[in-house]
Amino acid sequence: MATAGTATAKRKPVFVKVEQLKPGTTGHTLTVKVVDSNPVVPTTRKARPGSSMSRPSQPSRIAECLIGDETGCILFTARNDQVDIMKPGETVILRNSRIDMFKGTMRLGVDKWGRIEATEPASFTVKEDNNLSLVEYELINVNDQ
Repeated sequence: MATAGTATAKRKPVFVKVEQLKPGTTGHTLTVKVVDSNPVVPTTRKARPGSSMSRPSQPSRIAECLIGDETGCILFTARNDQVDIMKPGETVILRNSRIDMFKGTMRLGVDKWGRIEATEPASFTVKEDNNLSLVEYELINVNDQ
């Protein structure tokens, strides 16, 4: 049983701008506008022979959303219920988001440990000519000498 004196205080979120995002980082909190949302046709997985697929799996809904703020934009991968929130023109707060790498480019995502919440419309205009998802990264292994 926790008493009032032993409760841990919550940290205030540190909001970052889109241009500050780097590959392989997590825990980002951002306020962004949704510029565009395109549904991705899900691929159905075939059951492996011998596996016990007793119930049909629910097809997952995925949408690639272009989101951004006054510093830049990035692609966001919305999954299932997140697709309904990420409508063009909406302003949302992404809490505990992370950078995923997809074919050498950055994508922003929110998993079960994060949260997406709609907020009042923001006054900024999205800087679409600084798209971080168009920058291609290459993993280079550095050997210790």
